Amino acid sequence: MRGSKGKSSVKDWKRTLVKLWAYLSVHKRLLTAVLVMVVISSSLGLLGPYLLGRAIDVYLVPRNSSGLLSFIFLIAGSYLLYSLSTWLQSYWMIGVAQRTVATMREDLFRQLHKLPISYFTKRQHGELMSRLTNDMDNVSQTLNSSFIQLFSSVLTFIGMLAMMIWLSPWLTLITLSIVPLMYFGMKWITARTGRFFKEQQRNLGDLNGFVEETLSGQRVVKTFSQEKRVIAEFEAKNERLKTAGYWAQTYTGFIPKLMNVLNNMCFAVIAGAGGILALNDMVSIGVIVTFSEYARQFTRPLNDLANQFNTFLSAVAGAERVFEVLEEEEEAGDEQRAVELKTVKGEIEFSGVFFSYEQDVQTLSGIDLRVSPGQTLALVGPTGAGKSTVVQLLSRFYEPSGGQIRVDGQDICRIKRHSLRQHMGFVLQDTFLFQDTIRENIRYGKLEASDEEVEQAARLANAHAFIMKLPKQYDTVLSQDGGGISQGQKQLLSIARAILADPSILILDEATSSIDTITEIKIQEALYRLMKGRTNIVIAHRLNTIRRADQIIVLEDGKIIERGTHESLLRQRGFYHGLYDSKSSRSKKGQLG
Repeated sequence: MRGSKGKSSVKDWKRTLVKLWAYLSVHKRLLTAVLVMVVISSSLGLLGPYLLGRAIDVYLVPRNSSGLLSFIFLIAGSYLLYSLSTWLQSYWMIGVAQRTVATMREDLFRQLHKLPISYFTKRQHGELMSRLTNDMDNVSQTLNSSFIQLFSSVLTFIGMLAMMIWLSPWLTLITLSIVPLMYFGMKWITARTGRFFKEQQRNLGDLNGFVEETLSGQRVVKTFSQEKRVIAEFEAKNERLKTAGYWAQTYTGFIPKLMNVLNNMCFAVIAGAGGILALNDMVSIGVIVTFSEYARQFTRPLNDLANQFNTFLSAVAGAERVFEVLEEEEEAGDEQRAVELKTVKGEIEFSGVFFSYEQDVQTLSGIDLRVSPGQTLALVGPTGAGKSTVVQLLSRFYEPSGGQIRVDGQDICRIKRHSLRQHMGFVLQDTFLFQDTIRENIRYGKLEASDEEVEQAARLANAHAFIMKLPKQYDTVLSQDGGGISQGQKQLLSIARAILADPSILILDEATSSIDTITEIKIQEALYRLMKGRTNIVIAHRLNTIRRADQIIVLEDGKIIERGTHESLLRQRGFYHGLYDSKSSRSKKGQLG
């Protein structure tokens, strides 16, 4: 079993590298120039020690000064060219790496917008953010440096080996005796670091997701005094990340230590064996010096290969997580025959609609309903009855598993999603505002709207008065998710946004919790203005909204159990009557659902 896992992992890495190459190959010309510079720098790096040995044999040992100065300039020139070629390869590779990662990041961000809503409901947002930031940075850093060093190390090792064999086969044979030790040592180390680096990236994403979730829900944490529990959970996740990181870095840290030991052993052996060969006139002093320099550097490319390989494994683990998202199944595309809606009257019809979020658990069962243009439909029922699901299906965030949903007699499966949603407006229970000005948050409903249209929408939503009291009025920048203004004020801005969008179909999920009476009255007035002349579907909380609805649907366990007007349902003295009575007894303006 262990072996099969290893094979699977290598196969995954190969697949990831192929995908990564698809992005890199766009810059083939620049990559070719980089590789040419790597070849030049590697060759010049080998030339320096050889010239130094030749200088000893030709000029120093025979005490011949003729031409020595020119030879010194030749050595200096080779090292200068080496530095220039090294700088050029790094400069060009950074350009390739940054463009590649920028493209990958854009593709990942675009992909996130192509995924269905169900994908986000099953995953922590912080974990997804970790893929977009930490994992992408990991890939970026590796492409910036490790890509060149891996290739350079391979070339240097091959070139150095060829030079050593040419200079002295016997000394080369002695030097190569340490390679098996290196190989088995490296194999033992890298077999462990790959697993730990992958675990480290996974644990980092998990920790980021938990932190993001905890910070977003800080009010809930404090309300229920769960600080100790979340701290304990954070410590457990942090401990797992620390352990994976500790072992990944510990095993990686063995590599330079192992290489230093083997390097010193090799140098000592070369010096001793070279001395014996020199005494027997089998090699020159210059060859021993050159060979010693090569032997000293012999483990460097292997050391670089080992270090960069571990960094490379970490980047591959990050790239794998990025490609996992890129390969996720996108939201089903529109049918080829799908049409654009130019105008919408607002007639809505559900015919025998079935739906389930999970297999074998039916959320909606045989829903039949019809709303005429300009009418208001109120959905009532206990939590989990399926009220929000009806809205999710109508807006095509999910597709029904059975039945049909029609708008103006047209099956919504044959209407382009963006076209359908353009004619729908949403005022939801969880109002979301962007970290931007109030003006731009309202304008989100209609991006081409003028400042005058934005202000008019705010007036109709009863939001203009509180906006004008803010320090910069419409240019006031809201903090994340509308921080700095009250829940009621956020709701008014959400209504203004919907008014500006001027939709034919309006979805309302009213929220009045933690809102003072005066703001509630303002919201109620703004909602009535917004609903006028439109087809409205209300997930009903307010008794006043329910009373005014043209039709009320009562849901329980995903089925319609009652339907009618407010008065007719009260006369039936059924489920709705019980809900109404229970809420009315608590408050004249209590909430249903």
